[in-house]
Order: sequence, then C-alpha cells, then structure tokens
Amino acid sequence: MHIIIVSGMSGAGKTQVLHTLEDQGYYCIDNLPLELFENVFETERLLKHQKIAVGVDIRSGKKYLKKLPEMVTKLKRKFKTDVIYLYAGKSVLIKRYDETRRKHPLSSPDTTLRDAILKEYDLIEPIRVIADIQIDTSTTNIYELASKITSRVSNTQHQSLSLMFQSFGFKHGTPRDSDYLFDVRCLPNPYWIHDLRPYTGLDKEVSEWLSSHELVNEMENDLKYFIEKWIPKIISSQRAYLTISIGCTGGHHRSVYLIEKLAKHFETIYKDSVIVQHRELD
Repeated sequence: MHIIIVSGMSGAGKTQVLHTLEDQGYYCIDNLPLELFENVFETERLLKHQKIAVGVDIRSGKKYLKKLPEMVTKLKRKFKTDVIYLYAGKSVLIKRYDETRRKHPLSSPDTTLRDAILKEYDLIEPIRVIADIQIDTSTTNIYELASKITSRVSNTQHQSLSLMFQSFGFKHGTPRDSDYLFDVRCLPNPYWIHDLRPYTGLDKEVSEWLSSHELVNEMENDLKYFIEKWIPKIISSQRAYLTISIGCTGGHHRSVYLIEKLAKHFETIYKDSVIVQHRELD
C-alpha cells in the first residue's frame, strides 16, 4: 500500500492535488479527522486499496496537529508513506481568497484574513517539518501543479527516489522547495558576451563556451561528487523525493547548463528517476 498525506496552507492547492491523485488511481479522503488517523488505514474497506491519499489540514483538528509527526512515523513502519506539503506567499494566499471570496478556516469577526494565515502557518509547522516534498504554488497554475504532482508521484511508483534538478535565477527569488541549493554566480557569465546573450544553457553556443572554462568544469565535477556521495545515504533514510536547485543571476545560462549536465549524468545511474525543470525557461 502507498499512502500519500497531502497538507499545507489553506488556499495553496490541496484540493487540486487530491483531484490529480484521484486521476492517478488513488482512493482519496479529504479533511480526515486526526483522531481517526491511526486507525483508519486498518479498516477493511481501505485495506482493499493499494493507493490512498489523505488530505490533512487545520480543519482536521488543531490539538492533534502536534501529534501528527509521531503518527506518521508509526504509519511509515507499516506502509510506504509520503507527506506532501503545499504553501504559497502570504500576499498570494490573500489574493486567492479575495478572488474566490471564500472564508479562511481560522478567520472570524475578530481575526483578519492576514492574521488567520499567519496563525495557520504556525499551527501546521509540525507537518511542514516532516514533509517529504514541499511545493511552493505561488506562481503555479492548476495545470502546472497537476503536472508536477503527476511526474513526481509516478516516478516513485517503481523507483526508490524521485530526483528533481531545477535551475532558477536569483533575481526572481530562490525556490523554497529545495533540499539542496547551489549558487553558481561565481562562474563566468555568457550574458556579458553579446553574441551569446540571446541563447540559453540549452543551446550549443552557450554550452561550448561554458565548457571551455576550467572553473565551470570544476564546479560540475564537485557537484557530481557531492550528490553521488550523499544520494545513497538519503535513499537509505527512506526519502522518496529530492530536489536539487542551481541558481545563477537570471536563470538562463549557467544554471541551465549545469542542470542539464548533472541530469544527463545521473540519468545513467538512476534511469527514469530524474526530472528536469528550468524555472525561468518554462
């Protein structure tokens, strides 16, 4: 049995994720009361299913949220279990609630929407801490979120690890869903070469220019060594998801080039487990 626990901030996309998992064949339960959590997976009805997804959030019982890490630890001893945590920026969540005119679970005549969001963040912190994968949905539409969930979950169906490599630009903000984040702004920058500026790290012109610099090759080899050394230990700790992010200034040249090089290398080791995402090019 594979169990996925979906949680996170209200308005961050939990319902969409559950719909996506349902399309993937998961039996989905939304807003499960946490007092039933430990016993529900032993019921005869659920034992018939090989794939189960459960939505857990602030509505599931505030006083039980602190106990959830212990509950999940017990569950992982019996079944393959992954926890997905969704979040978005405060201003994004406020905008979403304003657009839908829905009421936040913690809002009241005495509690503003902003205060309710801040309070919820503190209350569900125990879930964020134990999450196997965290996804920032601030700039993700429902179709992109569905695609991301589908690719990551399907990669763990028959694999021990879903390994995502993503490039980004620091000037657009750092991705908060990274397990490892590397800054390569110290490397030679093709942006300052007029003829190379229109291209990206996916293009031959930029790739050949970067590979001609020993500093770039040293960075590539050091990253390979680090990742190769630690991935087996990560797998042994029963982690199902790993996200490695590399950033340069704009996210078009150096980070894209290195992500492509690393992904190609690790595809020979972990085969279908590798996912590539270029945030500023998508």
